[in-house]
Amino acid sequence: MKFMKLGSRPDTFYTAESVRTVSSEVSSDLIIEVKGCKYLLHKFPLLSKCLRLQRICCESPETSQHQRIQLPDFPGGTEAFELCAKFCYGITITLSAYNIVAAQCAAEYLQMTEDVEKGNLIYKLEVFFNSCILQGWRDSIVTLQSTKAFPLWSEDLGITSRCIESIASKVLTHPSKVSLSHSHSRRVRDDISCNGAESQRHKSTTKGWWAEDMAELGIDLYWRAMIAIKSGGKIPSNLIGQALQIYASRWLPNISRQVKANQGATSDSDSDSTGEVSSKHRLLLESIVSLLPSDKGDVSCSFLLKLLKAANILNASSSSKMELARRVALQLEEARVSDLLIPSLSYSSDTLYDVDIVLTILEEFMLQGQSPPTSPPRSRLGFERRRRSRSAENIDFEFQESRRSSSASHSSKLKVAKIMDGYLQEIARDINLPLSKFIAIAEKIPDFSRLDHDDLYRAIDIYLKAHPDLNKSERKKLCRILDCKKLSVGACMHAAQNEKLPLRVVVQVLFFEQARAAMAGGKVAELPSNIKALLATHNIDPSRPPGTLSTTTSIRGDDQWSVSGLKSPKSRTSTLRMKLAEDDFDEYDMNPDGLGRSSKFKAFCALPTGPKKMFSKLLSINRSGSEKN
Repeated sequence: MKFMKLGSRPDTFYTAESVRTVSSEVSSDLIIEVKGCKYLLHKFPLLSKCLRLQRICCESPETSQHQRIQLPDFPGGTEAFELCAKFCYGITITLSAYNIVAAQCAAEYLQMTEDVEKGNLIYKLEVFFNSCILQGWRDSIVTLQSTKAFPLWSEDLGITSRCIESIASKVLTHPSKVSLSHSHSRRVRDDISCNGAESQRHKSTTKGWWAEDMAELGIDLYWRAMIAIKSGGKIPSNLIGQALQIYASRWLPNISRQVKANQGATSDSDSDSTGEVSSKHRLLLESIVSLLPSDKGDVSCSFLLKLLKAANILNASSSSKMELARRVALQLEEARVSDLLIPSLSYSSDTLYDVDIVLTILEEFMLQGQSPPTSPPRSRLGFERRRRSRSAENIDFEFQESRRSSSASHSSKLKVAKIMDGYLQEIARDINLPLSKFIAIAEKIPDFSRLDHDDLYRAIDIYLKAHPDLNKSERKKLCRILDCKKLSVGACMHAAQNEKLPLRVVVQVLFFEQARAAMAGGKVAELPSNIKALLATHNIDPSRPPGTLSTTTSIRGDDQWSVSGLKSPKSRTSTLRMKLAEDDFDEYDMNPDGLGRSSKFKAFCALPTGPKKMFSKLLSINRSGSEKN
């Protein structure tokens, strides 16, 4: 940090009976009041350097031995005035980045210009400001930070703009060429090897050396400085993103805790202060959002979701929320389930989490995937056998890039499907979550994106347990999103004894489990007698050609469902007996003669033609029944 000393006389100011004065053999003849503080001084040293005091004394006649002057709007208060007064007396004063702004504003107020006396205070301050303050990194930061106490004066004198330009120019310069503070320069030099090349370990830290210091600035000054840095065009976007993350972690910590604490405020003064704090945080958040770099990956998805969570808590503008949602959608495959659990503070909804904003993010993500052409465009007739031109090579190159992009999009959707199924498991525990919102999120995931439905089944099971009041039609609607062919063995075993599932789902699970075992060459357990009777009653012919079944399912390592007692057919029989006793069919399932239609069960019971042995008894039952008829 640079400093400058002016004057050579010792400090002779002292306080006597709440009045500041200076020890002198000459009696004082001037009383100056600044911010409620009274000074007994002398006209000659002050008027000889302050044009404003000269004019005031000339305009107001002397009515007593002491001429009185009041300066109620003096910038910088008593400290700045005393600094200027000591300069007039030749008393030693020390100037640095911490007080130079206040001194400049006070000197301008008193009009201590060169017209009054050569080498006056304004000139000396300007020389020190340009030659020392603006040349140092830390000095520029501290000086800019101190301008917030004098915003109008600093703008009029050009102090703020010159500090911002100085900071931006230093950020765009290598740190080895910037005049840093001793501690900071030592830290940066440690990140640089002896030959001047940056080590790989500290390369990113060295490039972003400026972010920590700039995080000390208020949001208005920080925003202007970042705009100047971005306009230089030399700083990579990812470093801009890192700097914004450092700033947000400094000024937006534990927003949810603060809001919960403020919600307990009861008095009017507490509510006013709470509103003021929230307003400041809201402005800060929206300013950070406006500074976010536009390229994908410049900031982490986790950071964007934390900003979105803070925006929800602070009730930020809808434009800021939508911008964050759009940016999150660009890299949704990087998200974590915990970051997607954004608390809902809406008075119109009782849900724990804001499901609507996540649904918006998911919709934005799905709009990104556009399928490229499956084959490259053919060249025109007559050019096929000629040597390939550069344009044809460009076409093939663009096609290959498009295929790579498509592959990346496909893998991203697989990751997002896994994330969203985990998200469904978390929000399913909310007793106030409407069924329509749960289904809306589940159905937004394309079918090909879910390689298996184990996680989805787990989410459905959690939802059914948390919402025991669902009626039969609602449970059927919920289970329509489940594909039993994509359930693992462990999931099928759990579903077979799940009393909350509709009967049609249990029957379907049992058939696909039997089919999987047969196709794998394993031993097929005999179907329970009540299921056989049910199929015979509905005239179901299992020898019909079925659809394709997936044989690639395997037992997942993280399956934690309880499968005790499922190895014996007896347990399945007891479960199905309970389901059959309590589950009746809808009216549209019945024929006019009272017999049930088999359309629904035929869809469930379609099996491959290969493993017919496991249904030999069913075939014999159906055939004997038809012969009797």
